[in-house]
Amino acid sequence: MSEFGAAMTRLHDAQKSSSGAAAYSRFVNRPLGRPLAAGAYVLGLTPDAVTLVSAATTLAGIATIALAEPTLASSLAAVVLLVLGYALDSADGQLARLSRSGSAAGEWLDHFFDALKTVALHLAVLVCWFRYYDVDAGWLVVPLAFCVVSSTFFFGIVAVDLVRRAKGSPGGAAHGTGGRLREHPLYTLAVLPTDYGFLCLSFALLWLPSAFLVVYTALAVVNALVLPLAAVRWYRSLQALERGAATTAGVRS
Repeated sequence: MSEFGAAMTRLHDAQKSSSGAAAYSRFVNRPLGRPLAAGAYVLGLTPDAVTLVSAATTLAGIATIALAEPTLASSLAAVVLLVLGYALDSADGQLARLSRSGSAAGEWLDHFFDALKTVALHLAVLVCWFRYYDVDAGWLVVPLAFCVVSSTFFFGIVAVDLVRRAKGSPGGAAHGTGGRLREHPLYTLAVLPTDYGFLCLSFALLWLPSAFLVVYTALAVVNALVLPLAAVRWYRSLQALERGAATTAGVRS
């Protein structure tokens, strides 16, 4: 077996839990990231190097949205760059597990660029609409609101995972959960509109202003409605963690 094939086999056996992950992340992005991680392993790249390539690719896609006049070609180029950047974002973590080279600094670097793209993507939409779309100024509130929602969503996911690990509990892998709660079989499809990868695909419509306005606004509304529900779930999961820790401490004493 080739070194690449062996790496692919080891990656298949070393996948983290998909609990709580939306359909795109689970069924598309992680499988896309696997051969990229194996290729990086064969080339001797570090997880941090893959993170930097992911960031550069994603930022190129965001710049395309903001600076290029929306055409079919530029819209598809933006989608390809965003999708590839997201796949590489999965590949760096998979490479870290494969090479057993994960680090706190690497995790921070990954979150740093995730936070950057979360904000920059929606600001790029704002610039695109202002420069190229013939829309009322009121529509510009949509990407601004989506930016706030997405940034808060990202903080909630990262923070609940950090707090759980600080309390000695495994971090929640779920997008929008933050806990190991029982998952309905249709959950992964229900949360698809909150998946960053699904948002990336929507930019294929960027060259069709009316269609993109409707799809992007719908995604903004859905995310705004899901955010408070997710926040309540995160909060309650941390409350349950505290109660469990207090009960355990009481039994031991």
